[in-house]
Amino acid sequence: MQYQHGAYFYAKEGEYVDEILWHQNKKSFLDVCHGKYGRKVIYSNVPEVNAENVLRVMGNSMYIHNQNRREIDYLYHYVSGDQPILYRVKDVRPEIKNDVVENHALEVVRFMTAQTYGEPIQYVSMKKSDNENENLSSEIDKLNDYMRSLDKEACDVEIGDWQSTCGTAYRETWSKPRDALEPGEPAMGIDCVDPRNNFIVYSSRHGHKPLCSFSKCWDEKDQEYWLCTTPKRVFEIKSGKIVSDTANGHRRVLLVEYPNNVRRLSDVEVTITMTDAMNKIQSNRVDGVEQFVQAFVKFVNCEIDEDTFIKMCKIGALKVKTVNPSFPADVSMVSAQLDQQQTQTSKDDIYKNFLIIQGMPSREQNTGGDTGQAVYLRNGWDFAEQRAKIDEPITKRSEKEFLRIALNILKTKNQISKDLNVSDIDIKINRNNTDNMLVKSQALIYLLEKGIHPKIAIRTVGLWSDPEKVYLESKPYLDAIYKTAEEIQEQELSQQVISSGGGDSDG
Repeated sequence: MQYQHGAYFYAKEGEYVDEILWHQNKKSFLDVCHGKYGRKVIYSNVPEVNAENVLRVMGNSMYIHNQNRREIDYLYHYVSGDQPILYRVKDVRPEIKNDVVENHALEVVRFMTAQTYGEPIQYVSMKKSDNENENLSSEIDKLNDYMRSLDKEACDVEIGDWQSTCGTAYRETWSKPRDALEPGEPAMGIDCVDPRNNFIVYSSRHGHKPLCSFSKCWDEKDQEYWLCTTPKRVFEIKSGKIVSDTANGHRRVLLVEYPNNVRRLSDVEVTITMTDAMNKIQSNRVDGVEQFVQAFVKFVNCEIDEDTFIKMCKIGALKVKTVNPSFPADVSMVSAQLDQQQTQTSKDDIYKNFLIIQGMPSREQNTGGDTGQAVYLRNGWDFAEQRAKIDEPITKRSEKEFLRIALNILKTKNQISKDLNVSDIDIKINRNNTDNMLVKSQALIYLLEKGIHPKIAIRTVGLWSDPEKVYLESKPYLDAIYKTAEEIQEQELSQQVISSGGGDSDG
């Protein structure tokens, strides 16, 4: 057996056992995180990471990363269904042990991922001038087309899954060589990487800019090494030594972190004790039913041998004799049935509070008389929408950093205009724009009829993810129906001329 970098290698079986991660969640999450919830941010005091200090920075960072890694691995397998209830020990009647996992953790992750990434993230123009916007819209459309060809939507869903599961996620971006490109294909690649094997070190100084990123890799001989990427250099570290030092032509750290929220809390760990409690209740309920069915038989003041009892079980009847005539014989079942109604009330209370804490809508049925909007508000859908909006700025900040990297690569390869900047692009996270569509359409008509500028009206009602593009494409039709400001001014001037001329003729 050989020890290497925190892991054991078994030469005979070829089996790899990681001492940091485990894949049986026998413990509670509290035993893993030690009461410190949320993933920890790694900071360094150095002004920049270079060849002289990269090994020291890596050594100081690994302790925090390994703790984050333990927690991430626990939460990842917890969502997959590996939960502590599967490993419970039952001392009384251990032969009756039903381990039931109600995987509400997966329910939370799927819902939260759908809230942000259920619809593709769109890039739209920020410019206000129509002429300027027409030129930028074509470039932004090209950028959106590139993202579709990269299957960015699928990558976003993976990021959302990691965000909700473990509190953070990472997107990797790289440049492709020109000779490896197909016609119309962007000269870049993207991927959602495993946060257990990747992390970023931030500056502890003002701004907390990324100093470097670390990514665990394996060579063709399955030998582990780390890649450290700084804005200037790329270091390959193997066995605690720098084996390669090359220039970073992108001048940026190409790994971007997508925190789930400001605390980097997982949606799962927020209510993990409640989901554990629901698993225990459900498992004990099934045990209670089975123990009632398989209750013990009690014999009072009578004797029966084993063969007779087995015959009784087969035919369903039994004849016994009283041992002492003064004490009548009695045969009955030893059973105490679990109060299912009280148990269900307790479970419903836990699940109700679980939904409230998560900001998820309930599944209550309409009792009649409610409008669709009333049900939307009563069941918590509006609250879920507002909760999702709180985390939007965190995701948009990471998305802007990714855009800076993507635009730098595409500009270098002359695949997009050099005039297009991040400041020209607005990031739209779409959810359900068509919800309550009739009311929004009526509001749009009302605003247009009252003289509100069409661009403002289209942006206000929230029917479209790219209101600027909708306005530009609809402008000829809107001009044909509604008068423009110039036409209104010309009409007012002509009326003034007519009225002034008519006054002179009357005189």
